Amino acid sequence: MDQTRNLVISPHIDDEVLGAFTFLNRDTFVLYLGVEDRSYVSARERKNELSAVAGEIGFQYEVLDFEVNRYQTSDLISPIEKAINRHQPEYLIIPAESYNQDHRATFQAAHCAARPHDLNFFVKNVLVYEQPQTFLWPVRSFQPVYFKQLNLEKKLATYQLYASQVREHRSPEILKNLASLRGKQSNFQFAEGFEVMRMC
Repeated sequence: MDQTRNLVISPHIDDEVLGAFTFLNRDTFVLYLGVEDRSYVSARERKNELSAVAGEIGFQYEVLDFEVNRYQTSDLISPIEKAINRHQPEYLIIPAESYNQDHRATFQAAHCAARPHDLNFFVKNVLVYEQPQTFLWPVRSFQPVYFKQLNLEKKLATYQLYASQVREHRSPEILKNLASLRGKQSNFQFAEGFEVMRMC
């Protein structure tokens, strides 16, 4: 057992910064499910970007080798269960369902892995984080009821370390606008919003 305050499940490298930045610190472990070579960036480059981000913030992480765009919920449950049992987190933070098939599979697997079960560690607090695609093209309405104040400047600077992933549909401007909206909902200047699956 290696007790960790926050366990973030990230379908891909960069999802954790886009949606759960306020939970990233030295008491956080991030489990990435896969990374792939693309025509414009290699898996090695993606991992180098991740190393820079983790070094800047101080969280620990592991990258699994599931094939991106081919995640199967049934394959992901056991590795997520093992991470929960190993780290015994106070908070489990998982991605919202979206049009992205890997995010859907990850959400469903994490939902199953966090179920009440006599052989698994019971995580008292399970939160769901959003991303630009959750807001711009929703599968369903995202209803955050838990908010954390956000240092937007730091989030955007960290996002720039993922240089290969800064794209128009998740641009710094969109991240700022979403952070401003969640801030207005929670009386902060900027915030990240989370749905609550369980809070004890």
